[in-house]
Amino acid sequence: MESIVFINGKVKYQITLDPGVWIFDDRKIEIDTYFSEEKTERSGDEEYTATAARHWQKEIQEGATLPPTLKTERKFEKQRLLSGTFVIPFHPFLKNAEPEENASGVTVTAGGKEHHFTMEEASNFLLGFSIDGKPIKDGGPLYIYFGDGTNRNQPIRDVISFTVK
Repeated sequence: MESIVFINGKVKYQITLDPGVWIFDDRKIEIDTYFSEEKTERSGDEEYTATAARHWQKEIQEGATLPPTLKTERKFEKQRLLSGTFVIPFHPFLKNAEPEENASGVTVTAGGKEHHFTMEEASNFLLGFSIDGKPIKDGGPLYIYFGDGTNRNQPIRDVISFTVK
């Protein structure tokens, strides 16, 4: 099993994806959280405002937390990382590869087959990289989930590459 997955084809920059380091990425989302939350589009400013509001609300309700009491938060976060099932959106990676203007879709090579998707469909992929706090070994290094959750129980497995066509 190769642990690196490629984005290549009609792109300005070929990208290598290493799911082993995504556990440290702030864009990771617990899969249950992603599929249970109501989806709303937010701009960067709206997202920042919502995050700041949650932080202030927490301080109002619980009081300001000083560094010695952050140990419990770190312990909780560590436990979440060791037991959670995480995905990361594919869109930022595809955007960073800078597909050519005439790119029409993405071909995913997985499990010895080629799966063809439009650019819009591929932009909505979620890449699963951790199950119960462990890297995906069986059928890994990553799974592809559709953004609408239709293949949540049967993700695309054994992904080798994403080729922009």
